[in-house]
Amino acid sequence: MKTRNRRKTVCLPVMLTNLTLASWETITRRTMLIAQNRCSQAEYRHMVHEKAQAAMETGLRLASGGGQASFASLMAPWYSRVTANAKRLRKK
Repeated sequence: MKTRNRRKTVCLPVMLTNLTLASWETITRRTMLIAQNRCSQAEYRHMVHEKAQAAMETGLRLASGGGQASFASLMAPWYSRVTANAKRLRKK
């Protein structure tokens, strides 16, 4: 039987700090890819798709929570995508 990986809960100040730093790193790495003309079409599509997906998840959480969703839960989709992008772009 597979075990599920449980994410550690991150407190809001730490989440926002990590979100900021990972965003800066992602923007810097993507800017370098674009400046060096090494950014693929897949990466451009990924940039647009990830933001639309995170916005949709945030909207769904807000709507399903009846306006009672916490700020941390609304930031979670953005946080997970930004940290995953920073990690993925480090390998390029």
